[in-house]
Amino acid sequence: MKKTDILDVISRKLAPFILLFGMYLITYGHLSPGGGFQGGVVLASGVVLLLLCQGTDRVQKLFPLPVVNSAEALGFLAFLLMGFAGVLFGGGFLSNFLPVGKAGEVPGAGFILILNLVVGLKVGAGITLICFYLFKE
Repeated sequence: MKKTDILDVISRKLAPFILLFGMYLITYGHLSPGGGFQGGVVLASGVVLLLLCQGTDRVQKLFPLPVVNSAEALGFLAFLLMGFAGVLFGGGFLSNFLPVGKAGEVPGAGFILILNLVVGLKVGAGITLICFYLFKE
């Protein structure tokens, strides 16, 4: 595929908004449709747009593979730690162990916001890694 200046400029201008929308979906997933998985996929789609239009070499300078790989592993570890924290505090796996506030408020969801952030990190980094390796072939 021939890369043009139009694709180059549009992808560089559009990708930050896609990444920002992915973060919005992750952080407000407990109040509106969205959540960690959906937001993580949107985050990865922003990187895929850059991969398609910029190439793997340029994108790896922005998102180095060791950093993305570490983020994916950190997301997995944090998910397990949050799950076992519920068991440690006397509940079941992934039981809420933080205080719950009023319905409809951002800090009122207990640990769901933190869980959405962890899942978004894991899914976004995982799909980004898959796409990096597929685009290298």
